[in-house]
Amino acid sequence: MACGISETDLKSAPLIALNVSVRNKLGLYLNPKNTVAADWMDVAEAMGFSYLEIKNFERSKNPTKTILDDWQARTTDATVGKLLSLLTEVERRDIVEDLRPLMDEDVRKYHESLKQRAEPPVQVPEVDSCITRPSSEGFGFTLEDEEGAPELFDAFICYCQSDFTFVHKMIQELEQTEYKLKLCVFDRDVLPGSCVWTITSELIEKRCKRMVVVISDEYLDSDACDFQTKFALSLCPGARNKRLIPVVYKPMKKQFPSILRFLTVCDYTRPCTQAWFWVRLAKALSLP
Repeated sequence: MACGISETDLKSAPLIALNVSVRNKLGLYLNPKNTVAADWMDVAEAMGFSYLEIKNFERSKNPTKTILDDWQARTTDATVGKLLSLLTEVERRDIVEDLRPLMDEDVRKYHESLKQRAEPPVQVPEVDSCITRPSSEGFGFTLEDEEGAPELFDAFICYCQSDFTFVHKMIQELEQTEYKLKLCVFDRDVLPGSCVWTITSELIEKRCKRMVVVISDEYLDSDACDFQTKFALSLCPGARNKRLIPVVYKPMKKQFPSILRFLTVCDYTRPCTQAWFWVRLAKALSLP
């Protein structure tokens, strides 16, 4: 396991740094109602959730995951260091002792990934002699980068493969009509051979004004969609700048993702509002 992780590193690492395995382990400790030790309710109260919010969280199959997602979405204070502090505050030092090595490892990887994104890759002389643009400048991974400047988009479309038919309709309605919007659709606009996670982060953070999240049952099972959504939320906690726009285009059997429940949804499933759907979505994406 990693060693030498400082308190500063922990405090500066957002909750998104923790991987699914650690979050699941937290759930194993906190989900069961406990009359002796503090459970997820005590942690939620320490996070600042109200009584009514906590009662609503009881409906979730995994309340620990729900409170972590909601806490992460609503405040910039949601860091790994703060979570450890809250667990200590509610006297769950057993969790801190057992999971701290795993959390330290996740934080180390998170900071390493930030460092790799900030620094250009080291190249051997043979490669340096080639005429290429450094990846740190954001060139060379979308179709139109060859024109001399990074290609910019009105919105990044977060979707899973099974929903691509609707994404194609979105392209027709928003790009090929009077709206003339420019969407970033990964399968169409990103050149093959790029590192998926690095390029996705670059596009969401620096090249796209907003992100449209196509919500479906399949979306909930997609690791890529989960990463993209949480990364975008970490850039704009609570979506104060209307950065994320959830879209539901077909009925769902699973529960709507709690991490997005604070945002107004653009719902295509309601026949009475379908006539306004594309107008509303286009207007939201056209805002400064």
